[in-house]
Amino acid sequence: MTSEVAAPAPETAAANGHGEAHTTAGFGALTLGSIGVVYGDIGTSPLYAFREAVVAASGAGGVPTTAAVLGVLSLILWALIIVVTLKYVVILLRADNNGEGGTLALMALAQRAVGKKGGAIVLLGIISGALFYGDAVITPALSVLSAVEGTKDLTESFEPYIVPLTVLILLVLFAAQSRGTARVAALFGPITCIWFAAIAVAAIGPILNQPQVLLALNPLYAVSFMLHHGIIGFVTLGAVFLAVTGAEALYADLGHFGKRPIQTAWLFIVLPALALNYIGQAALVIADPKAIESPFFQLYPQGWIRGAMVLLATAATVIASQAVITGAYSLTRQAIQLGLLPRFEIRHTSEAHSGQIFIPRVNTLLLVFVLLLVLMFRSSSALASAYGISVTGTMVVTAMMGFVVIWKVWRWSAFAAAALIAPFLFLDLTFLAANLLKVFEGGWVPLALGAVMILLMYTWRRGSRLLFEKSRKLEFPLADLVAMLEKRPPTRVPGTAVFLTSDPLSAPTALMHSLKHYKVLHEKNVILTIETAHTPRIDPAERVKLEQISPTFSKVTLKFGFMESPNVPKALAIARKLGWQFDIMSTSFFLSRRALKPAVHSGMPRWQDRLFISLSRSANDATDYFQIPSGRVVEVGTQVTI
Repeated sequence: MTSEVAAPAPETAAANGHGEAHTTAGFGALTLGSIGVVYGDIGTSPLYAFREAVVAASGAGGVPTTAAVLGVLSLILWALIIVVTLKYVVILLRADNNGEGGTLALMALAQRAVGKKGGAIVLLGIISGALFYGDAVITPALSVLSAVEGTKDLTESFEPYIVPLTVLILLVLFAAQSRGTARVAALFGPITCIWFAAIAVAAIGPILNQPQVLLALNPLYAVSFMLHHGIIGFVTLGAVFLAVTGAEALYADLGHFGKRPIQTAWLFIVLPALALNYIGQAALVIADPKAIESPFFQLYPQGWIRGAMVLLATAATVIASQAVITGAYSLTRQAIQLGLLPRFEIRHTSEAHSGQIFIPRVNTLLLVFVLLLVLMFRSSSALASAYGISVTGTMVVTAMMGFVVIWKVWRWSAFAAAALIAPFLFLDLTFLAANLLKVFEGGWVPLALGAVMILLMYTWRRGSRLLFEKSRKLEFPLADLVAMLEKRPPTRVPGTAVFLTSDPLSAPTALMHSLKHYKVLHEKNVILTIETAHTPRIDPAERVKLEQISPTFSKVTLKFGFMESPNVPKALAIARKLGWQFDIMSTSFFLSRRALKPAVHSGMPRWQDRLFISLSRSANDATDYFQIPSGRVVEVGTQVTI
């Protein structure tokens, strides 16, 4: 299969992206790092996935039969092979956007291939991005709660403390985010490696005692289970999906580690360990059906070994949560750069790695929602019902955008691309339908959160476009203004004025107001436009574009990738090397601050106008976002109706 699915271009460092660019870190170090960051989420699924699936297959209070256990095990094993190995590891890891992965990177890649007809693709990107936030809220709550519940297997007297201890661990985890993840991440790989070794080794004994459990490797057991269990089989499928949640992290973290380390870690360490553990849990339940209450922890003998495993499980779930939290930061930065969210404060926690960022507002909102979920559901079994919908939704959307990339970017025929993706899309849709059965049991939570995020992203994108179109109609053409000013120049003052604008063809509002009120013009004037590319990063040689439009006016365009944080002073330092003479200490940056008011007639309903205005007010200051020295900024206020 690998030889059939080939990306169109040879794997150069640019085409294959960060994976090859980071080879200085060493292939082994990257593989170890990917085990900690990429596979933390899917690696902790054995804590609850098998238990929930067998309970669903057995009915409320039913005793698990050998046939049901083998059927569920077969479904889990083949879900790991088809969904994770074939769809993500073999196919989607090749669909990179200059080395970056994830749904928004895929959206940008597909949108670039389709061109102006990409409205539907943007909508798919908004949906998948919004659903990821649902995943980012549920994963920490479910993972940490399921690990702390292991203390019940040590002593029943600890049960009242499970929720308070979970809350405490989550508070510490989110409080530590502002310090950066670099130091903690160094421990992720080794701890997660110990985790995978521990879950694999513990399964060997039960498998040797119940060798018939290996029959589940035959996919006919999965097919037979689905055919003979009707609606119960369908409900079970929703629980089986818990075993593959976290697969989307494979693709999202492509840029951090590269394709080869992620593939190697999955095929040689993660998949064998997960398969062994699920088979071991099944063997244990076949030998003792009562073990279904806690099959994972009962693989370990009572006493200090089980106690150590509870601690290791807690550490592994914190790591799994960390990966999703940092993923939410990265997704937010991409969404801001792609014009889907207003500017938020982004703090860099590492001088060496631009990807290590902290977004205070996102961190606070995630913490609030995670704690609400823990306090609302109070057990991993109850919370498991809420899990899955957001992830299956993301996987469905990823498959759809994957089809566009295979067809348009890889230049396969539409029929061949559909033939490749259709089986995976059918499986994803089946999983989604099965998970939708759990809407009233808790599945409404990620759907509600996703719906709110979709509304916010759509409103911001639509409102920004309407505002841009309205502003363009009111603004004066830049070329005409420059011609007038060169012909009849006003009083000149020394220094350089930089006027920021999103529309380089129209005269910036700040320039018009400056002329109107001050009636002076600087000796040198720069119209500065900042663009976001559809690629994750921009080559420094392409960062700056200079254009002299008159003796005293020039245009500068700064281009940043959607994974980069725009730093105007650094970019302007490149402009100096290209010949633009300026001194930052005698340069003033003019920004227009717009106060928005709802218009009588606009392109959106009144409530959406008000939502857009409130989002605009919550946006982080442009001075901070573009990292411009605050002492060099002049803000000119204007009132605009939308």
